[in-house]
Amino acid sequence: MLLGGVAEAGGAVRRLLRAGAAARHKAMNWGVIGGVAAALAAGMYVLWGPIAERKRRRRGLVPGLLNLGNTCFMNSLLQGLSSCPSFIKWLEEFTAQYKTEQGQSAEHQYLSVTLLRLLRALSCQEATEDDVLDASCLLEVLRMYRWQISTFEEQDAHELFHVLTSSLEDERDRQPRVTHLFDVHSLEQPEITQKQISCRTRGSLPLVSNHWKSPHPFHGRLTSNMVCKHCEHQSPVRYDTFDSLSLSIPAAAWGRPMTLDHCLHHFISSESVKDVVCDNCTKIQAERILNGQSIENQRTTFVKQLKLGKLPQCLCIHLQRLSWSNQGTPLKRHEHVQFNEFLIMDIYKYHVPVHKSSQTELTQNSEETAPGTKDGIAVKPAGAEQPSGTKPHFVNGACPSSFLMSSGTFPLAAFPECSSPVYLYRLMAVVVHHGDMHSGHFVTYRRSPPSPRSPFAVSSQWLWISDDTVRKASLQEVLSCSAYLLFYERVHSRVQHQSLQSKVEQ
Repeated sequence: MLLGGVAEAGGAVRRLLRAGAAARHKAMNWGVIGGVAAALAAGMYVLWGPIAERKRRRRGLVPGLLNLGNTCFMNSLLQGLSSCPSFIKWLEEFTAQYKTEQGQSAEHQYLSVTLLRLLRALSCQEATEDDVLDASCLLEVLRMYRWQISTFEEQDAHELFHVLTSSLEDERDRQPRVTHLFDVHSLEQPEITQKQISCRTRGSLPLVSNHWKSPHPFHGRLTSNMVCKHCEHQSPVRYDTFDSLSLSIPAAAWGRPMTLDHCLHHFISSESVKDVVCDNCTKIQAERILNGQSIENQRTTFVKQLKLGKLPQCLCIHLQRLSWSNQGTPLKRHEHVQFNEFLIMDIYKYHVPVHKSSQTELTQNSEETAPGTKDGIAVKPAGAEQPSGTKPHFVNGACPSSFLMSSGTFPLAAFPECSSPVYLYRLMAVVVHHGDMHSGHFVTYRRSPPSPRSPFAVSSQWLWISDDTVRKASLQEVLSCSAYLLFYERVHSRVQHQSLQSKVEQ
């Protein structure tokens, strides 16, 4: 019995060893197969790249952008800029001279070239089918412009916007160009053609590229107007440039929504400046004294007001959402500021005071006539402070819900008081910041690029983009967001297009 038990146990051990050998043989076969599969996968990666990068985007969407750490601020801004066709067109004209220069390596040393390539890809103008793009090349070229931007720290999209515009201006200023004087009447006039230039010299004037003279389409001018409250003497108008309008959000009245018109009016609202020397009052006082005695400078109170002297083709509006608590800590304002798909800026435009004799002629020959101004001073916009019981037809940021559902057309017939706006803007993109002052995330709402069949049309389809995630959105969703940056582009009417074309041909 014992020997039989030992033999049976030995047989079980032999069967176990044979089974283990077979398992090891199968495992070796699977190991060989796994090694071959790994080699094939490595070869496919070398030849075609990772599978994720070969994923094609869906029709009607745009490429997303890879987050390199904390680069959502850059990704959101690039998506917003790529929705502005006028800015892309300006970059194309600006970088055209690099293609003709010999011995220039424009692939890596010019910000304009790098930015144009990214924006064209994001607007589906480049031949790429990648679902996600890498924008690290922009940070590399900015380092050559002495901007050190960390990808692992929280940054601001509005600050990056000014970094880009100032760097483009630096690149433009390094090139040879003809300086010219500006006056208030020529701020809105088109560029003078070579046929209109006459010179008394025998030789012809050297040709200068137009893109060196023209600033970028976000470039505008502010006017500062000072009027004495005692003698009503107006000081000379001062001009300052701007790339974006940074608007503070005023305190909202109880039970009333905050609109973009409130912020714009608060930006240009007049303020009193006390104890200012008035030369005109001093002159009047000196004329009253007959004995020639010297008098002191007369100090009075002036009224100061900002206006928009030159409105740009592309308008960037920054809503300041930073506030401070009583303890001095930074806080973020989360309230919703109502804005529209279309923006009328006529009432905020500065107009040159004219005499009554020449007012009729100026009205007939200029497009600068607009409601809401009196002698160059702004009148409070309709709807900024509404009397109780009144309801305006159209206010920037507060309009009927039927208008919010419009599909890209501006129903001027529904608004008689705005039947012929000169400075009409269409919303192109919105940058939104989620979070607080210490941490958060930037996303972008933007228009979908037009189809290749109609490249000059404006799409009514909106997109929501968060880094590499892209989906479709509705206009109602866009207008309901808490905007941080608004990108508008000016819409020229058919009459204005014909007028500008005739001026250029003449």
